[in-house]
Amino acid sequence: MKHILLLEDDENLNRGISLKLGKEGYHVFSAGTISEANSIFSKESIDLVISDITLPDGNGLDFGKVVREKSNAVLIYLTAMDQEIDIVNGYDTGADDYITKPFSVNILISKVNAFMRKLGNKEEGIYISGDIEVFVNDMQVKKAGTLITLSKTELQLLIFLLDNAGHILSKESILEKVWSLDGQFVDDNTVTVNISRLKNKLGTDRIEKLLFTVDLLTR
Repeated sequence: MKHILLLEDDENLNRGISLKLGKEGYHVFSAGTISEANSIFSKESIDLVISDITLPDGNGLDFGKVVREKSNAVLIYLTAMDQEIDIVNGYDTGADDYITKPFSVNILISKVNAFMRKLGNKEEGIYISGDIEVFVNDMQVKKAGTLITLSKTELQLLIFLLDNAGHILSKESILEKVWSLDGQFVDDNTVTVNISRLKNKLGTDRIEKLLFTVDLLTR
């Protein structure tokens, strides 16, 4: 059973979301303050966190930073703060999604279910993005059911992009996480060249959707 931590100080909303998630088969830990959430997070194995931002004892973004520093749990902000700068700040802390109030509980549940399916696939060594399927254990990649041949480095790069879909990625971070695996010496054009190869093999649109910024793709 997957474990969800819900940090929401509105008791009625907290109760309503918890009941819905419980009916979906999740174990929900409820908290109304950051202090309570920190206590739960330190003791339990949490797969997904839903957090408000404006809380009685502090800023939910600070709690989100703690979550991201200590685990790979899915992080969703649920807040009335709907200005562009607020949303950007939320994603900058490592959020996987940012939902503004008012919102549909059914859509929230659908998003949670989608994230949990991805977590399940990753545990089995399977990544799915659109019509692209990556089978890590077999070192295979398929596009619309057709086997695509990728080099080891291209496969590592693709998996890194899938792991960080929607996040801002710099050349430096990609070099560090992908090429340092083999201790290879690479130059400044390595990332751009390999992303270009992935674009040609898998389709430009799909690769661009995996990146929060397409700046890398145009240099």
